[in-house]
Amino acid sequence: QVQLVESGGGLVQPGGSLRLSCAASGFPFSNYAMRWYRQAPGKERELVASITNADSANYADSVKGRFTISRDNAKNLVYLQMNSLKPDDTAVYYCNTMYRFRSYWGQGTQVTVSS
Repeated sequence: QVQLVESGGGLVQPGGSLRLSCAASGFPFSNYAMRWYRQAPGKERELVASITNADSANYADSVKGRFTISRDNAKNLVYLQMNSLKPDDTAVYYCNTMYRFRSYWGQGTQVTVSS
């Protein structure tokens, strides 16, 4: 079955960096787009970044120039490099993919940006 497992979250000061990882299994990873979403307390889940199977990336306006999504098809991993972090980036970050018309989510990893 499809499994997505996020890691790499934590507490970081404003201006700092974190790299999130998502380990994927149970589907032909290299053939499918991958996405990172986030959900802050009291807010709706929002799309942060996506990467196609051809390595084409897109970003939410709020993270452009600060976040970078990438993938390693040999290891079935997708990454989210987050630089210049702001308190507004505080959220639970989720990995997502659509496979056979069904949406799959990881358990999420908490990112807290605070001094």
